[in-house]
Amino acid sequence: MKFIVSHPTGNTFVKALLDELCREDLLEFFFTSIGFGQKKNPIFSKFINRRLYNIPDYKIKRLWYPEIQRLLLRGDQTTVRSMTDVSYACLDANTSRKISIHSSRFIHSYEDCASQTFNRAKELGIQCSYELPIAYWATGRRILAEEAERYPEWEPTLETTRESEEKLYLKEEELKLADRITCPSQFVLDSLPQEIRERKRCQLSPFGSPASLKTNFSFSNKKSSKFKILFVGSMSQRKGLADLFTTMKLLKNEPVELSVLGQPSMPKEFYRKQFPDFEYFPPCSNDKVRDVMSLHDALVLPSLIEGRALVQQEALSCGLPIIVTANAGGADLIDDGETGHIVPIRSPLHIAEKIISMMQSRIPTDERKILCEKKAASFTWKNYAKKIIDFNLS
Repeated sequence: MKFIVSHPTGNTFVKALLDELCREDLLEFFFTSIGFGQKKNPIFSKFINRRLYNIPDYKIKRLWYPEIQRLLLRGDQTTVRSMTDVSYACLDANTSRKISIHSSRFIHSYEDCASQTFNRAKELGIQCSYELPIAYWATGRRILAEEAERYPEWEPTLETTRESEEKLYLKEEELKLADRITCPSQFVLDSLPQEIRERKRCQLSPFGSPASLKTNFSFSNKKSSKFKILFVGSMSQRKGLADLFTTMKLLKNEPVELSVLGQPSMPKEFYRKQFPDFEYFPPCSNDKVRDVMSLHDALVLPSLIEGRALVQQEALSCGLPIIVTANAGGADLIDDGETGHIVPIRSPLHIAEKIISMMQSRIPTDERKILCEKKAASFTWKNYAKKIIDFNLS
């Protein structure tokens, strides 16, 4: 009844699943690139904290080389993406070779690193559990191709419009081979072709939230007299940044300020040309992101394609209301007018209206902070992981 899990880099939701599998004594092995478990030399935590896992180190099966090469790589975005694909493919091949010597009943894997593994698992009679963390590729390609026409100057930020046909074929193979499919949001589940949803067992398992930010900070004590909105994420039109800039132009006569925290996809001059009046914060640690959030009144994320953007729950856990699209994957986080608002994609006017509505809300800001924290706390990582485990064991 044991599980094998494979993922090239690990992240918050992978770690949550591994933690719960270990607690229930259901984890056989975790296949990854670079990773360290319990009781390893703590010096590593200074350099690769993201690759530390709260599981016994002997349960981690590593494939170092392709990922080290990727991390040391210096080149343009096309080269980096190509090396990332190599790292994923190498882990997939390595896992497929190794699982034959184990006796697990289930293997849980993720998009872009499961096709070879699932093929081998089928030969061995192992159940294939698949997690799709972002919308189905064809849905994403269609929406982003439309964006390339709508905002041609932003097309270079739409990376997934340039995925190879081979990569797309492998994505289809993974879905075809999967026995069960887990999605983090209704948007992702609905993006799957109807025939897949009818033929495969599919479920929702929303991501968990970070712990609430415990400070003595009161929003009513914020120094700025303006309503400060925050965008967090890659600075691309996949995240709807062009629409947010248009929104700010519509609000030019309102006491509203914009901050952008994220990794540029283009030279910074490009963004200033689109809209010059925003404060920029570079990518930073989660603690620093929370510090920045505490200085703002709302998070705005008008994404076109996501899975379930974790920054939404991070903002709520800091007491920050959110204005987001359903495509950001967090429609279930919104109690309209209390924890935030849902807006349509490609709708700067609606975003502007909701920002003004939030500015004029009669809910005291400190009361709204409590409502946001409670909503975030209702989504836990333990529940996320248990849904995946129980789904496969049922």
